[in-house]
Amino acid sequence: MCGIVGAVARRNIVPILIEGLRRLEYRGYDSCGIAVYADGELRRVRSVARVAELEIQAQGLEAYTGIAHTRWATHGAPTTANAHPHFSVGPSDNGQRGRIALVHNGIIENHEELRRRLQATGYRFESQTDTEVIAHLVDHLYMGDLFEAVQAAVKELRGTYAIAVFSREEPHRVVGARDGSPLVVGVGQSENFLASDALALAGTTDQIIYLEDGDVVDLQLNKAWIVDRHGKPTERPVRTVAAHSAAVELGPYRHFMHKEIFEQPRAIADTLEGVQGLDGDLFGDAGQGILAKIDSVLILACGTSYYAGLTAKYWIESIAKVPVAVEIASEYRYRDSVPNANALVLVVSQSGETADTLAALKHAKVLGHRHTLAIVNVPTSAMVREAALHFFTRAGTEIGVASTKAFTTQLVALFMLANAIAKAKGRLSGQAEETAMTALRHLPAAVQKVLALEPQVIAWADKFARKDNALFLGRGLHYPIALEGALKLKEISYIHAEAYPAGELKHGPLALVTEAMPVVTVAPNDTLLEKLKSNMMEVRARGGELYVFADAGSEITESEGVHVLRLPEHYGALSAVLHVVPLQLLAYHAALVKGTDVDKPRNLAKSVTVE
Repeated sequence: MCGIVGAVARRNIVPILIEGLRRLEYRGYDSCGIAVYADGELRRVRSVARVAELEIQAQGLEAYTGIAHTRWATHGAPTTANAHPHFSVGPSDNGQRGRIALVHNGIIENHEELRRRLQATGYRFESQTDTEVIAHLVDHLYMGDLFEAVQAAVKELRGTYAIAVFSREEPHRVVGARDGSPLVVGVGQSENFLASDALALAGTTDQIIYLEDGDVVDLQLNKAWIVDRHGKPTERPVRTVAAHSAAVELGPYRHFMHKEIFEQPRAIADTLEGVQGLDGDLFGDAGQGILAKIDSVLILACGTSYYAGLTAKYWIESIAKVPVAVEIASEYRYRDSVPNANALVLVVSQSGETADTLAALKHAKVLGHRHTLAIVNVPTSAMVREAALHFFTRAGTEIGVASTKAFTTQLVALFMLANAIAKAKGRLSGQAEETAMTALRHLPAAVQKVLALEPQVIAWADKFARKDNALFLGRGLHYPIALEGALKLKEISYIHAEAYPAGELKHGPLALVTEAMPVVTVAPNDTLLEKLKSNMMEVRARGGELYVFADAGSEITESEGVHVLRLPEHYGALSAVLHVVPLQLLAYHAALVKGTDVDKPRNLAKSVTVE
């Protein structure tokens, strides 16, 4: 969600800003813009089109100081007036653009109160955004030192923010601040940069400082000066981050989502690299001891990661015999819960910066939960710093908004965790551990075989694209996989889809089944298969058309109204990983037929960094 790039240098920084925005497009946005100091004044270009259009508008613009932004609308519609950057227009500016330019990620909860106060002193508002309030507030507090003005301004803000700001009065200075929304500093030679994601600076610098909540940073040509929320000078480590530009190259693929679906065998193999056994220490130096002590697990996550957590519940309770609760992070934080100091609080997030999940983790710690674990794809993320234990999934950069390889690598990590808890508690035999390791090692090859079924999925997708609704069914471990399949179809094809445990069919959803309602069934050859077959017959009896993802041994045959795609093998507990892959392909190819923007579906953002 939203992206920030800022720069102060001795060279033209406009191409750097544009390229940074292009690298952040995957986060989702509906407008974009840049502001620079050029020819003694603030200059700005904004667009409600793509970054490519912004680049055309910015041709001929040259500057040494500037900021840029991709916006995902929260306050105010996606219009040019609401696009960032925003300029201050104060009482002494005679209605003209003022001296402050600012971009912002996050939400300012007290913006209405601040707006009224600033309007009373003569500030004019040109947008509906909460962000414009910050620009005016900084200008109002500016007494010749931008760094001091920003420090004073953020003390008056309630909510979450990452900001980058510069002033016409100090043309070789950019100030940034963060609280609850990510922001990094890129360190160069006689130049410095800001970004909401290190990927934005790939090819410009690999020397990255990750700011902490409450930090304010003063960037000049040869200076990156940081103070914490108390105004005390502090040093944050400079890390070398290999955000390779190849990660955002499409190669032979039409869309990033398609590329990332086919990267899953490699992503799973990378996640398993170096894993010799299923010990608790896979999750941190204190992992074995913590996993041995816990008496339950509380999983907090959102969206696709929440479905990974639901899958993990089946694994952990079955393998480790430990009770598990799974909660949507945004709900957990705002209800009265009963804390258990002996529970493991597990947060699952691709970015490690998901606002709801991060806030839920902090809330759990306030309640007294001391055993915490983060499963994320970004080693430098905020959740890693907050949690006692962590595991990195090594999926690599995922550009498509609809998660694919991040989800399957989360599943792999969670399956290992289930076994590690069992082992720490003496409930995993040596033979069971070896069996699990053998299955994990073979998993990349098994996924590769499933990907070879793409031509059959394409044929199904052509029929799906003509439908307005779809129902997904699964039982047991595969119910969360049905949920994930329905979510993918909704996200990128805009076909309304819902998922249910197949046993719930008679308790309401069956009323929706007609010949116009395709019913997707996840049907592995497990102990619930015969029950599932009965549910499928209920669908056929009402004229519903079945699309069945079966596997070896399922003994489900094609017939009128029953289409069967058979996976090459049954994979036991890990069959959930295999069955989600053709569901991803079905959503992708249905979206292709419908002509939607696959990688950037409407109204959605890749990284949700505000509530």
